[in-house]
Amino acid sequence: MALVASNRASAGVVARAAQDRVPCAVFEATPEGFADLLAKFQAAGVQAVFLAGFLKPLPVAWIAHFSGKIWNLHPSLLPKFGGVGMYGMHVHRAVVAAGAVETGITLHEVTERYDEGPLCFQARAALLPSDTPELVAEKIHALEMEHVPVELERLLRARFLGA
Repeated sequence: MALVASNRASAGVVARAAQDRVPCAVFEATPEGFADLLAKFQAAGVQAVFLAGFLKPLPVAWIAHFSGKIWNLHPSLLPKFGGVGMYGMHVHRAVVAAGAVETGITLHEVTERYDEGPLCFQARAALLPSDTPELVAEKIHALEMEHVPVELERLLRARFLGA
C-alpha cells in the first residue's frame, strides 16, 4: 500500500497525491505526530519509507522500526555537502561556491546520523564554471526524474523480493 505523508499541507506532493487518488496524511513533526503517523503506516501495511524533501530528523523508533527499509534522497554526492542545514538551494549554492566540477544525487539508507547512512545509489552531473545555483538545481532535478523511480524500484525489489 502506498501512503504519502507530509508535515506541510501546502507541499506539492499533497496536491499530487490527491490528484492521483493516493492516500495522504498530513501530520505535525512532533513526537505525538510521528507516533500517530507510524500507527497509520502500520494500519496501511507500509513496509518501507522514502524521504524526499523531508527536513526533520526522524525519531529513533522510526529508524528502528524501518531499519534497512527507509531511504532518503539528497541533492549532492554525499558525503560532500550533507548534514543539518544542507538541503535544496543551500546545497546548490555551496556546490557552486566550492567550485565543484561535478555534483549529483544520492540515495542512502537513513540512520540516526543525519545524511551518513550507507549509500545505495549516486548519479553524477558535470558542472561548468559558469553554472549558477539555479542551473545546478535544474541538473539535479533532471537526475532525480531519470534515476529515482528506477533506483527505488531496484531497492524495493532487493529488499523484499531478494531480486
